Amino acid sequence: MVQYNFKKITVVPNGKDFIDIILSRTQRQTPTVVHKRYAISRLRQFYMRKVKYTQQNFHEKLSTIIDEFPRLDDIHPFYGDLLHVLYNKDHYKLALGQINTARNLISKVAKDYVKLLKYGDSLYRCKSLKVAALGRMCTVIKRIGPSLAYLEQIRQHMARLPSIDPNTRTMLICGYPNVGKSSFMNKITRADVDVQPYAFTTKSLFVGHTDYKYLRYQVIDTPGILDRPFEDRNIIEMCSITALAHLRAAVLFFLDISGSCGYSIAQQAALFHSIKSLFMNKPLIIVCNKTDLQPLDGISEEDRKLVMEMKAEAMKTVIGQGGEPTNEEGVLLTMSTLTEDGVIAVKNAACERLLNQRVELKMKSKKINDCLNRFHVALPKPRDQKERPACIPQAVLEAKAKQAAEKEKRKTEKELEDEYGGAGVYSASLRKNYILANDEWKEDTMPEILDGHNVYDFIDPDILLRLEELEREEGLRQEEEEGDDFEMDGQELSLEEQEALAEIRKKKSLLIQQHRMKKSTAESRPVVPRKFDTDRKFTTGRMGRQLSSLGLDPSLAINRARSKSRGRKRERSVDKREGDGGDAMDIDDNQASKKLRLRSTSRSRSQSRPPGEVIPGEGLKDSAQKIKAIKLAKKSVLKRNKNARRGEADRVIPTLKPKHLFSGKRSIGKTQRR
Repeated sequence: MVQYNFKKITVVPNGKDFIDIILSRTQRQTPTVVHKRYAISRLRQFYMRKVKYTQQNFHEKLSTIIDEFPRLDDIHPFYGDLLHVLYNKDHYKLALGQINTARNLISKVAKDYVKLLKYGDSLYRCKSLKVAALGRMCTVIKRIGPSLAYLEQIRQHMARLPSIDPNTRTMLICGYPNVGKSSFMNKITRADVDVQPYAFTTKSLFVGHTDYKYLRYQVIDTPGILDRPFEDRNIIEMCSITALAHLRAAVLFFLDISGSCGYSIAQQAALFHSIKSLFMNKPLIIVCNKTDLQPLDGISEEDRKLVMEMKAEAMKTVIGQGGEPTNEEGVLLTMSTLTEDGVIAVKNAACERLLNQRVELKMKSKKINDCLNRFHVALPKPRDQKERPACIPQAVLEAKAKQAAEKEKRKTEKELEDEYGGAGVYSASLRKNYILANDEWKEDTMPEILDGHNVYDFIDPDILLRLEELEREEGLRQEEEEGDDFEMDGQELSLEEQEALAEIRKKKSLLIQQHRMKKSTAESRPVVPRKFDTDRKFTTGRMGRQLSSLGLDPSLAINRARSKSRGRKRERSVDKREGDGGDAMDIDDNQASKKLRLRSTSRSRSQSRPPGEVIPGEGLKDSAQKIKAIKLAKKSVLKRNKNARRGEADRVIPTLKPKHLFSGKRSIGKTQRR
């Protein structure tokens, strides 16, 4: 099976980009350092290498363009004629020819200048020859700039062409514009062809695929064709003519018998007779479309006569394939793409006709003889006149009869729906096929979610047995509790004990009521400890009395409790002069506190030690030595910090690809290490 994938053709750069690509590659891939003190042989080799490398790159790039574009003489005639219709074969060949000429010219220029470089006598002379060689190569590329641009346009257009296999099973839809070709293709394939109520909506070939008898069929929707001379047809119509001429396919010629397409049946019949030479040796089917607007029986006698003439022409294709002249099935078909009436019948008829024709062609070919030589069918000779029919066991016959009866009895959901009122009235029961112990349980409502849980996660098949065991165990426990139950009776107690029991019960009920009241009020909420004693029951005075009654001194405990309960206030900063000992004057307390408030100096919140203070164990003699050490440490890291160098404490990120090994050009010299 030949497949033409035009989407894989490499992009063709324009002239300027072409030159930039090649020269930048030469600059990157060849040495760039040269000195005039080098030996003359080394200088010649240096520049000859640049010229050869540039010519080699131009040759590879141009050869890729020439090889990837299809040669019209080597591909299938369908694609050859299609490309000729779309792009003009002469222009296409001329552009590729210019590319080939440019390739040869560049090779010749490089060859000539390499010869001249062999006799270069100085660095300047060699460099001038190299510049001249590269300049002439670039001039050749600039001259073929229009050809490169033309080939790039062709490449972009060819990439949008559908992938059509000319040798596979194919159905071809043709006819006047707006007769329903694209609508039919959308119905039988998964293609999405644009459908509009005006002519020439389809402007190119569209491909879809459908299945019939487990085989894949290719369906091609062609643009509409008008009945006019061959020379007057445009490119859109010529695409259809090319497909009809070269593809071995079943042809579906569509007729709009309603006339809503804007063309009469007479005009459509004239088109049929003008292109019927393209239908030779192909299965042909006349499809009368839009029967929802105008049935075939309702057309006039003249139009009917034209349709019958077209049918007679189609019958010739049946006879040409070896069919019966009386077999008129699958030649003239009616359908409506709007109501989908007859659409599948048309598809099946076309596929069947095409399949039969392909089988007949294969049977007539020479390959069938090679296959028949491998087969041998053994036919046993009868030994007597006695008949020996095939023996089928009775059990097998009964089983087949039973299956047939079940098939007849069982109704499908569609039949039940039609029987009980149709869609929207009948609701199919999904529970009727449940396998349960009792059929009455099938329609029981069972919740799927209960208390936020999935019910089916808690289903236990042994739930009934376990429930019986639990009930039995509960009954046994109740019997034991009845025997052990004991309740205090007032009759067995004395008078004093009865009074005490009544007091206890009364006290208990009061406590329960008090507890319930507390729970229902706001007092039951948790409070912070300092608000705990709201009734002032637990005071320091009470604590002092209790400690005194025990014979202990309560003063320390009371002072401690008071100091804990008193909140801490922000202390005023003390005047520095107070730290001078007894030198300050004794003044009244009130006056002193007032002056302190007026002259209070704020102190820093953090009283950390100064940087110069020596901490025991640091190994420094005094604060001067410590300050000197700090200065030396700062001075040592100053240069590194200015350069942003990495230090010992910095995070290390290893270099996966060292720049000196993976970038830049290779210098002249040994490269074994690479």
